Amino acid sequence: MSEARRCLYCQSSFLPSPRRPQQRVCGQSECQSRRRADSRRRKLVTDPEYGQVVRDSRKKWWEEHPDYQRERRKAKPELVERNRQQQHFRDQKRRLVRLDKNNLVLDLKHSAREIWLISPQVPHLDRNNLVSAQVLILPAVAHRPTEPSPS
Repeated sequence: MSEARRCLYCQSSFLPSPRRPQQRVCGQSECQSRRRADSRRRKLVTDPEYGQVVRDSRKKWWEEHPDYQRERRKAKPELVERNRQQQHFRDQKRRLVRLDKNNLVLDLKHSAREIWLISPQVPHLDRNNLVSAQVLILPAVAHRPTEPSPS
């Protein structure tokens, strides 16, 4: 009789099939889908002929369905909006990476300037070392002493 094992993906306990004693993944459909996807990825890396067949198949499909993307965007505008938001996030992330590689560093802890954090997540910003933010640099306004009003 086989011993119970832990699934590689969901970590649940399962008994391997008597026909597949080396089984490492439980029978749940989500875990099996992940197993098949991982297997395909490994095969693409290790088998150049398989990779070429996959590329040829994709190319043929796209040639047979040239309007697929346009029609999909028309049919599902929520996907277009979601992609737009995700692209905005990716663009911000790319800008932060470029800033991180920049040699110019602004040390705000030792700055004599006043910093205001304006965000719905302000309570959490002080705990982060790296925070995505838009910085507004405003010139200081000279304070003029007010003259006493004549009474």
